[in-house]
Amino acid sequence: METLKSRIPEHLVQTVKSSSSVDDLLSSSSSLLRFLVGLPQFHQVKSSKTLTLLSASFSKVHWLVLKAVSELADPDLGCCGKSQESSLDLKRSGNLCFRSRSFDDALRFYSKALRVARDNTLLASLFLNRANALHNLGLLEESLRDCHRALRIDPCYAKAWFRRGKLNTLLGNYKDAFRDITVSMSLDSSSAGKKQLQNELLAIPDFQNKQTSENTLCFAAADLPNVQSEVKLRCVSTKEKGRGMVSESDIEQASVIHVEEPFCVVISKSCRETHCHFCLNELPPDSVPCPSCSVPVYCSESCQIQSGGMLSTNEMDKNSIFHNLPDDIVDHIKGVTSAVRYYSETECLQEHQHECRGANWPAVLPSDAVLAGRVIMKLINQGETAMDLSNLHDKLDLSHSYSKMSPESKLELHLLSIVLIWCLNKSCCPDLSVCEASVSQTIILLSQIKVNSMAIVRMKSSGDSFKCIPAGNVSAKEPIQSLEQIRVGQALYKIGSLFNHSCKPNIHLYFLSRGLVMRTTEFVPVGCPLELSYGPEVGKWDCKDRIRFLEEEYFFNCRCRGCSQMNISDLVINGYCCVNTSCTGVVLDSSVAACESEKLNHFLAAAKSLDHHCLVSEKVYAGVSEVASSLLIKPSGSLHIKADKCLKCGSRCEVENSHVEVNKAWNHLRRVEELMNSGRANISVLSDCLRSIAVLRTFLHMYNKDIADAEDKVAQACYLAAEMKGAREHCEASIKILKRLYGDEHVVIGNELVKLASIQLASGDSSGAWETTKRLSQIFSKYYGSHAETLFSYLSCLKLEAAKAVNL
Repeated sequence: METLKSRIPEHLVQTVKSSSSVDDLLSSSSSLLRFLVGLPQFHQVKSSKTLTLLSASFSKVHWLVLKAVSELADPDLGCCGKSQESSLDLKRSGNLCFRSRSFDDALRFYSKALRVARDNTLLASLFLNRANALHNLGLLEESLRDCHRALRIDPCYAKAWFRRGKLNTLLGNYKDAFRDITVSMSLDSSSAGKKQLQNELLAIPDFQNKQTSENTLCFAAADLPNVQSEVKLRCVSTKEKGRGMVSESDIEQASVIHVEEPFCVVISKSCRETHCHFCLNELPPDSVPCPSCSVPVYCSESCQIQSGGMLSTNEMDKNSIFHNLPDDIVDHIKGVTSAVRYYSETECLQEHQHECRGANWPAVLPSDAVLAGRVIMKLINQGETAMDLSNLHDKLDLSHSYSKMSPESKLELHLLSIVLIWCLNKSCCPDLSVCEASVSQTIILLSQIKVNSMAIVRMKSSGDSFKCIPAGNVSAKEPIQSLEQIRVGQALYKIGSLFNHSCKPNIHLYFLSRGLVMRTTEFVPVGCPLELSYGPEVGKWDCKDRIRFLEEEYFFNCRCRGCSQMNISDLVINGYCCVNTSCTGVVLDSSVAACESEKLNHFLAAAKSLDHHCLVSEKVYAGVSEVASSLLIKPSGSLHIKADKCLKCGSRCEVENSHVEVNKAWNHLRRVEELMNSGRANISVLSDCLRSIAVLRTFLHMYNKDIADAEDKVAQACYLAAEMKGAREHCEASIKILKRLYGDEHVVIGNELVKLASIQLASGDSSGAWETTKRLSQIFSKYYGSHAETLFSYLSCLKLEAAKAVNL
């Protein structure tokens, strides 16, 4: 089937692509809107392809052809609503797994069934079934919460009261357990049942002499820290970078300078099954589904309500049902089954409410569009924007770079904006005008989101959960603990977006649930710009790659201190070694040499009044003379760094030949890595790794990041082959290189020290593990303050194991 894009006349495509500024948007959006609205294929379902295919191809703008806009917006045609039949099928599968004692599988099926269940009776039984599975898995608190949910729907559910009583007994909540079993007895009409329950009551310890604990039925929200009182920030505007934030006072290292809740946030598509759709934390086993559609899942009722959902409840007259029970038991029933306290204690942001009708568009459209939809509906609900969105740009007051975008991107934004406005109008906001004004303002909004939204990330340790290997346990086959960054969401922070970029930032940001926290990573003097990193920093990529990335993603040519001043990292990160084995100089290929020449000449031209030698000597980082001393010699005229020539002794090197040999070594290392990932690591594999890394050391500069990466892989191979000495040595070799690229106290070094501490513990080097753990804790404290152990649960595990090993 032809795409809608292909049906757009060429002259109209060119009109849209050639719109050079926002002043052209009303005209271009009006023309395209009139054409699409009059096109039958825009409205009618003409394809049997699935929404999965639709979502997968959306980034290329071809998604429009696969399903009509009407199907995206119509809940009756959608696949994101509830299905009683599907829920019953899933429940039956869960029951089969439970009877075969496959409790993990039963838990999975019951959770899926809860997402699509519509009837309250079915919901209550599913919550209890899942509570039983959780109980058998030893997850007592989670099981207790599911019993509570079942009883809130059906206060007369005798089995749920009984299960709740058993759980409270096991948890030491004896008073609640006594009351739960008492309620269950009042609902059980059989004499045998009452006798069994009476025995259960007698088995409960004397709660009068026991200290009971309150049940925690919802997760506590992460508390954001306070900004230090002495921190004063000011927004300024410069010709080079536009708006940015500067300090009005001296700020010490590791100071909290800014905290902020998001204006709007949306979960990443890849994390929909694993993370809460509101707070973005990992889902517990007893996740809470949205009661109105099958897409969102929450970690608790609190998050569900804040997102705009309503709890499944049955507010029947509990006094009439349990009129023969004592007053304290009746009060207990009301406390367990009432949902009033959730709504009184929880602020409702309603960010999911407009999506919560079973329509497909929130599940199918890309995250940028869903986030834009949430921004639009929030401003409409707050009465801050007109129904034609004519003042949307002014309300947000965010920068954008529409005029710098590629023609294809402009066409995509036009199409995406029309579809989004159409979907919002048809599914949840009939008063929203589908007109050129609303479309053009949405195009600007999507452009703002492109350059201002932030990725909310979590750091995850390797494996399903972090496990410390007890000291000296070299037989353990767990991989070395490492960290990976997971993008769990995307959000707009109105103040946070004002901070400019630097490839050598002086502030670090992290997230507590949805909340943004910024800390200084060095001393910041008064008047100094406060800058964070939008992408790879110095040490991660070389200068040319960073500049290209920032131009493509954020439409500016970076001239930060990392990209305008000479530094050792950019010289050696992809550098080759000198043919003179006694020389520590670096040899660059042509692309890196050209970039570094331009950087240095730009720097020199900006400071003609100062002596070149003194200026460069003051500005370059320590170590440049070790690898490129020729750059510190006063040149005549402009400086041209020659490729294939050592920047220290001047010897010539055939970089192309070196490149070929390095590629061969890396191809072999990748094959070895596949063997390691499949669990087939052995001494033979380790020997192959060592031969490959020897080749890399022959041709690459000793501080080249490829060697650090290879050393890390060899450390993994040694560890899996129980060669702990080799694992430690190669891990330390990798860290040594990374310190030259990033500096001794960068957070990347802290991440690598986690691996080293794991190796030291497993090999019985308890004192080494203790010292390494103290060092990485110091680094993480600099970047995360007191939140380090909250964000990285393995820190406390490492500290505990290392302390036990040295008898502290």
